[in-house]
Amino acid sequence: MRIFVTGCRGQLGRDVMETLSERHTTAGLDLPELDIADPEAVRRRLAPFAPEAIVNCAAYTRVDDAERDPAAAERVNAAGVAVLAAYAAAAPCRLIHISTDYVFDGAREPPQPYLESDAPAPLSVYGRTKLAGERAVAASGARAAVLRTAWLYGRHGANFLKTILRRTLAAPDRPLRVVNDQYGSPTWSWRLARQIAAVLEAGAEGLFHATAEGACTWFELARRFLEEMGLPQRLRPCASAEYPTAARRPRNSILENARLKAAGLNVMVAWDADLREYVRRYREALLAEACERT
Repeated sequence: MRIFVTGCRGQLGRDVMETLSERHTTAGLDLPELDIADPEAVRRRLAPFAPEAIVNCAAYTRVDDAERDPAAAERVNAAGVAVLAAYAAAAPCRLIHISTDYVFDGAREPPQPYLESDAPAPLSVYGRTKLAGERAVAASGARAAVLRTAWLYGRHGANFLKTILRRTLAAPDRPLRVVNDQYGSPTWSWRLARQIAAVLEAGAEGLFHATAEGACTWFELARRFLEEMGLPQRLRPCASAEYPTAARRPRNSILENARLKAAGLNVMVAWDADLREYVRRYREALLAEACERT
């Protein structure tokens, strides 16, 4: 299959490119070299490759900045997705689009998860623009699948785990406060890339949740990560209210992969098992990167 990946140099995009290249012909571009909100630019860059499928990993993910510059988030997360969906419908080719837990308000008491059938109610500009992107895909008539994920980490790019590691190494004796009242399913981008491949190769369409199995808080994730890394822990649990942010975060970001399981397509595993394997593969590389930035 000929597959074009947008956002190909991001945390998820790089893993998607590597995974799909094992069995398919791939090409990709990242922001800003491809303005996905420009229909002519999209046609000019994609048409020569003649993709049979597009995987859209491109997104405006600076959640707090989106509150101050909603137009920037809307251009990528909503207008850009609408352009890609229209191209896919006209080409025609399939579309896989990546969305987020932020389409929910997180008011449900954890550990009760959100299902694909639950009504979205985003709290932030970021969440609203991502929901608008989902709806643009649904309205386009393209043969498409939307995968919602959450709490992503990986080898490439910046993420929560790398921040915890860098701060721990920079000040090993200083207590590090970590939020302990937000719940989610930490999801490894490498595993999610394989889930995307499974959905694409099965020809599945519709809305799917795609996160690791099980859930924890940010504090629990940080504690387990440092434990797996073999590093001392000077963590202190704290409340979200101690870290006010421009954008409101969902308290409960737990998603249930109900439709993937019903279709026999779920390849996601327990979050702590994936975390252990992530550290086993990348411990030395993570330490080297953190030391360079400390």
